[in-house]
Amino acid sequence: MRTLFHRPLAATALCIAGLLSLGAHAQDLAKATKIVEESCSVCHGADGESASPAFPRLAGQHAGYIERQLRDYKSGKRKSRAMSAIIEDVSEADFKALGTYFQGRPTHTHEIEDAELAQVGRYLFTRGNPYSGVPACSACHGDNGHGTATLPRLAGQHTRYVERQLQAFDKRERTNDNAVMHAVASKLTELELRAVAAYVAGLK
Repeated sequence: MRTLFHRPLAATALCIAGLLSLGAHAQDLAKATKIVEESCSVCHGADGESASPAFPRLAGQHAGYIERQLRDYKSGKRKSRAMSAIIEDVSEADFKALGTYFQGRPTHTHEIEDAELAQVGRYLFTRGNPYSGVPACSACHGDNGHGTATLPRLAGQHTRYVERQLQAFDKRERTNDNAVMHAVASKLTELELRAVAAYVAGLK
């Protein structure tokens, strides 16, 4: 009798816990949506599809990666006067919610501007350059450029934005994630840098 009596209680407790979790998630999403509408959308677009190559596309980006970048901006580990000011009053919980929000936005296919240049980028992305010691980008970012929870999605990113980040890594101006990426970017020629950026922009 005890087993029969306790099973409904256990099921009820699980249901209540699930409902509370859903309620908390809905509240986090609502707050993230409000922050996006009031702040993020100005540069990154409401759905993370920024119109300007000055700002990265965030649609489909990994939640954990976004969360870490926001944390680095707030701590000063990654330098940006604009971003530091915007997230000054944003909490750690909001970082996670914003990551979840943008990860859930639909991604889009983007036309490759220079198909021949992108073919050079494809070779570098998938095979690297064994003659100069440049590793294949796909080794870390995946064959489709989708990245991981800790490494960024590159597929569909603005060509010019990727170029600027690689240049920043080369010059050590990008002040976080720099150790590995500097070793890679410093070996890229200007042609290779632009070719890789052209290629990843067209990935789905």
